[in-house]
This record gives sequence, structure tokens and C-alpha cells, in this order.
Amino acid sequence: ALAGSVMAALGGEPPRAAETPFATAAAQATAPDFVGLGNWYNSAPLKLADLRGKVVLVNFWTYGCVNCVNTLPHVTDLYAKYKDKGLVVVGVHTPEFPFERSASNVQAALKRHGITYPVAQDNASKTWNAYRNRYWPAQYIVDQNGKIVFQHDGEGKYEQIERTVAGLLNAAPAEVTDK
Repeated sequence: ALAGSVMAALGGEPPRAAETPFATAAAQATAPDFVGLGNWYNSAPLKLADLRGKVVLVNFWTYGCVNCVNTLPHVTDLYAKYKDKGLVVVGVHTPEFPFERSASNVQAALKRHGITYPVAQDNASKTWNAYRNRYWPAQYIVDQNGKIVFQHDGEGKYEQIERTVAGLLNAAPAEVTDK
């Protein structure tokens, strides 16, 4: 708690409990569509309704957030393992600071982290607000019917995220270490 307060005072992420529980209130709600997004990378603009029949991982992040950067290898690995089985990952880059609004900075971050899945800039926080999101990073898993079936804030829970995706896709999860 002290570390979170110090980070908040230094302009970092908002404080939160060390083990953020899964948000169950949002589970089984229809996922909001992507709204108010600017630039799209690695894809033409997507609409959630057009992704029905697929499992969608919506990943809210920003490249200036250390916790977000720490999750990216897990998200890119998940995408690589399951993209041909019906998983779509959509990164929603929602800036915390003004310099994170720069398209060239976002493009450089995508290249630096080897991100090939679709990413959209949410500079006005419209999609962030539609999801009532509050933290970076945050992951939402949307089932084939457009319902949010899993939500997690922060780092970790990688094994549970993969088990959820694999279960929805009826695929055997690969061995994962939940750190």
C-alpha cells in the first residue's frame, strides 16, 4: 500500500491492493464496442460486433507504464499461440501522460515490443470509459457471444488468463508459469 501511495505521489499508477481481485461485476455483461479511437495499427479499425464467433482479449495499456510493459510478453505469446485458433487480441493504448499520445511514440513501442496484433489509440479515453476501466494494465476476455467473461487489473494471473482463453477455444493450454 505504501509503494502504491508513493507511486501515486510520484505521478505513477493509482494505488491498488497488491492482489487485485477479479472484477466479477463486469463478468457476463455485454462488452462495449470500441468507440472514439484514433489511429489503428496492424489492422483496419475493428468493431466488436464483427468479431462475434471469436474470443477477444481487450488489453488496456500504455507504453510508459512499467506494469503494462511487463505484461506485453505474455499478451504477445498468447496471441502467437491462439491467433490461428480463434483468438483476437486488441490492444487499446490509452495514454496516462501527454507524451504517450504521440502516434510515432506508439509505433516505436509496437516495434520495440514485437506487437503484431491490432492496437488502437484511445487518446480521448472513450473506449476506456465505455469499459469503465480504472487501471493500467487491464485485460478483458470477451467470449464468442460478446460477453465479458473475465477481467483482471495489473500484472499476473497469466495462467488463469490462458486457461480461460483455451477453454473458450476448446484448445489445450500450453504450459505457463504464473508469476
